[in-house]
Amino acid sequence: MTILVTGASGFIGSAVVRALLARGSRVRVLVRPSSDLSNLRNLPVDLAQGDLCDAAALRRACAGCSGLYHLAADYRLWTREPATLYASNVTGTAHLMEVALAAKIPRIVYTSSVATLGLHQDGHPANENTPVALSDMIGHYKRSKFLAEQLIDTLVVERGLPVVIVNPSTPIGPHDIRPTPTGRMIRDAYLGKIPAFVDTGLNLVHVDDVAQGHLLAFDKGAVGRRYILGGENLSLRQILTAIAHLAQRAPPVVQLPRLAVLPVALVGEAWAWLTNGPEPQITLDGLRMSLKKMYFDSGRAQRELGYVSRPAVLAIADAVEWFSRGRAQRAAN
Repeated sequence: MTILVTGASGFIGSAVVRALLARGSRVRVLVRPSSDLSNLRNLPVDLAQGDLCDAAALRRACAGCSGLYHLAADYRLWTREPATLYASNVTGTAHLMEVALAAKIPRIVYTSSVATLGLHQDGHPANENTPVALSDMIGHYKRSKFLAEQLIDTLVVERGLPVVIVNPSTPIGPHDIRPTPTGRMIRDAYLGKIPAFVDTGLNLVHVDDVAQGHLLAFDKGAVGRRYILGGENLSLRQILTAIAHLAQRAPPVVQLPRLAVLPVALVGEAWAWLTNGPEPQITLDGLRMSLKKMYFDSGRAQRELGYVSRPAVLAIADAVEWFSRGRAQRAAN
């Protein structure tokens, strides 16, 4: 049985590939010619080159597959060209699902995000049924993923697309080579570069638990149903304290009002615009998102899929160890 994984060179995608290989699946991966294949090095996978806008490449990649995990996405909270997010996350998803329908792939898992879900103002954990609308989406990344989910819902109802949707929360752990915004935060906090914090919170989950949740969704999930793949809800202060303990230094104690951080975000984005540089550490959209605690409840996945997640402190420790090992290797070279 050949399983196709898109986004396989990425953080979550490579974890899904490793989980599939561990249970004996034959895995084909769709990668762009420009992709960094570090996360796939020495893994016994079939490489298929192409991107989500290349219909012929998608047909070749889907041929003969009995399952599809669609994880490819453009995950950036800031970009000079927002249209690229929609092209990848919405239009690219539409292209792939059309090809999958034509190829009669019998089972699909689509990786969305908790970014598409509703939140409670009081910080009470949200679930798959928390009310939400497109107008609630902050920034182009969230909007693009929300629109992609709407597209998936329509294809399920109108075309019988055999897809299960998973909504990972905030994965952390090894192989975050980019790294993700949360990975950058963990790395910088471990190095003592985050001396203060704002009053917000995240749901942290080990990337390998998210990968296992994907497999459980493939095996047991109901078509058209969403499943939050989360872990533990922690305030930013709790997260930074846990990292500081691992680094054997005092945790930050200064809580900043958001208005104090606003100039940093403005300057960071302006500099990125002027220099065509990478995504700033702090963005205006990220600051707006921090107004609500990103707390979630994975109860549905636990009940219906048998999903489990390890304590967040273990996920943080694995992320810190991976970043520390990479830094040590770079220093040795």
